[in-house]
Amino acid sequence: MSKERIKIAPEFFDIMPPEYQDLVTKATYGNEQRGWKDIGTSKELIEEHSLCAGCPESMAFRYILASLPNPEDTVMVGSTGCTSLVFPHVAIHNIHSLFGNQNAVASGLKRALMVRFPGRVKDVVVLAGDGATVDIGLDMTMQAWFRQEKFTTICFDNELYANTGGQESGLMQKGFVAKMAPVGKGFEKVRLPEIAREAGCHYIVNCTVSKPSLIEKVVKNAIYVARELGPTYLQLYTPCILEIGKNSMEGLQEMRDAEKPTERFAYKEYISEPAKQLLAEMAAKDKEKKAAAKQLASQGA
Repeated sequence: MSKERIKIAPEFFDIMPPEYQDLVTKATYGNEQRGWKDIGTSKELIEEHSLCAGCPESMAFRYILASLPNPEDTVMVGSTGCTSLVFPHVAIHNIHSLFGNQNAVASGLKRALMVRFPGRVKDVVVLAGDGATVDIGLDMTMQAWFRQEKFTTICFDNELYANTGGQESGLMQKGFVAKMAPVGKGFEKVRLPEIAREAGCHYIVNCTVSKPSLIEKVVKNAIYVARELGPTYLQLYTPCILEIGKNSMEGLQEMRDAEKPTERFAYKEYISEPAKQLLAEMAAKDKEKKAAAKQLASQGA
C-alpha cells in the first residue's frame, strides 16, 4: 500500500465510509517524523481493539503503530494469540500466519517485496507473543536471524500463554504459578535477547512499554537498522493483567515495577558496531536537516 493508492477519487469521496475519509485526510501516511505524540491529534492507525480493558498490549500496539516510519509501505506479520484479535482493526497491511511460523512467512515476504519493488523501501515487522516466538516458533525465529533476514521481530512477552488460559511458556519466570501451571515454572526464564545477539541480530532491546517516547525510539531504530543491515529484535513486557491477578488499571504499574534496575525488564540494549555507525550517521543527517530548517525559518521571519 502506498500513499498514492489510498487516495479516494473525488467523485466517490462522499460515499466512502467516514472512517476511511478520515484515514486519508488526517492520518500520518507519508510523514517520516510521525510518532507517539500524534496519537489523539492525527487519525490513528488503530483506534479500537477487542482486547481486555486495560490490556498493556493495546498500549504497545498504539505506540508501535504510531512509531512506524513508513506505515503506508509496511506489512506486519502476526501470529495466533491475543495480537491476532487486534490486526483486523489495524489500518496497515498485515498477514496472519500459523502459530509459530511468523518469521518464516516474513522471510519470504520481505524477499518477495524486494524483488517486486526494487529501489523502494518496504518494511516488514513481525509481531507475536512469547509462545509463538520462543516456544513453538523458536526454530523459525532463529533461522531467520541466522540468515540475516532484513526485518524486525517484536515479541509481546506476557510471560505465559495468555490467549489460551495461562499455560507455562519459556519466558515465564521461574516458580511462577499460573492457572494451568499449578506447580510453578521449573526453570529460569529463557534469555532470548542473549540468544538473539548470538544469532546475529544487530539491534536488540529488552524493556516494558510504560514509556511511549522510549518505544518510539527503539521501534524506529530497529526498523532503520533492519532495512540496511539485517535482523533486529525487541522484547517488550506486556503483562496479561487477568492471568497475573491484576485489576484493569494496574497494568502500567506492573510494568513500572518490572523495569526497575534490579528487575528482569530493566532496560537493556545491544547495538552491533555496524548498527552503531549507521544510527550515528542517521542522527548526524537528522541534525543537519533540523539546523537547515531552523535557518530557513529564521530567514523567512
